[in-house]
Amino acid sequence: MRERIQMIIARYDEISAKLSDPKVAADNKLYAELMKEYKNLTPIVDMYNQYSKAEKSCLDAKAILDDNSVEDELRELAELDYIENKALMEKCDEELKILLLPRDPDDDKSVIVEIRAGAGGEEAALFANSMFRMYSMYAARQGWKIDVMSANPTELGGYKEISFGVEGEGVYAKLKYESGVHRVQRVPETESQGRIQTSTVTVAVLPEVEDVDVNINPADLTVQTFRSSGAGGQHINKTESAVRIIHHPSGVVVECQEERSQMKNKEKALKMLYSRLYEAEKTARDNAIAEERRGQVGTGDRSERIRTYNFPQSRVTDHRIGLTLYKLDEMMNGGCDEIFDALRLAERTALLAKNES
Repeated sequence: MRERIQMIIARYDEISAKLSDPKVAADNKLYAELMKEYKNLTPIVDMYNQYSKAEKSCLDAKAILDDNSVEDELRELAELDYIENKALMEKCDEELKILLLPRDPDDDKSVIVEIRAGAGGEEAALFANSMFRMYSMYAARQGWKIDVMSANPTELGGYKEISFGVEGEGVYAKLKYESGVHRVQRVPETESQGRIQTSTVTVAVLPEVEDVDVNINPADLTVQTFRSSGAGGQHINKTESAVRIIHHPSGVVVECQEERSQMKNKEKALKMLYSRLYEAEKTARDNAIAEERRGQVGTGDRSERIRTYNFPQSRVTDHRIGLTLYKLDEMMNGGCDEIFDALRLAERTALLAKNES
């Protein structure tokens, strides 16, 4: 492990020098690529520096303990220092093992999130809206940008389905565990007798990809235009600004009607199409290595029930890792980090155990 870390430190120093080069700074694409790599390596370098500092303190304390001429008071201080830094070294060592695990190449990408009402009728549609609000508030806390791409609202303020882009740093790394079935237990606004109803919504988180990531033959596409529906004034019904794209080889159909411009709707629809096809390819690859996936937190199976939101008890339970929190209000207002971080740690711990077995 030390040899690998030394190689990382050498690369880190090399990138640091390049970032100070005016020629590199003038090349926006190269500078962005190097800065991204620099940020990814920084936690490893910082953790190793902390480990090295603790190791030196341990060696210094050990030298004092091995010196028979040292007074008892100084020996006691050295013993405490040795125990403290030895524990810190062990902690840093475990952290380094996790940091050195292979990164998901999609972690730094922005995403497209698709939320669909499942079982439960209008209550499911209302909860789809609640989920959209939760993710929007979480994105605002992270400094991310939300961009609605397609929506099918209901009369009571819910969504039969809604698709939106989330743009920012490390978005997929945080949101990728959200794909699956989310179950809600609460008294619906439409229920007059106060009975608790169980409803579901499905969430899919798709990494946003560039054209180069997926090859699409334009001849395989049919692009249709139609009039937008829903709220939006007279304009929305008079112009055929909405766009539907059909990819015939896969049967994937995407729509976008949120923009007034047909061109912008087409651009967004193509983004959705690229992401769905990329996700389909990725899922096929993952299924080919199913044995490896058994030890990981599920991230892509839309049929997997992953979480329950129980409003009467203010309880949220993530079934994949057996985590229950009585902080439902906080989570629905965008306070999702505790669960998101626990999911990430669970997956990386499982990967670490697999690598060491």
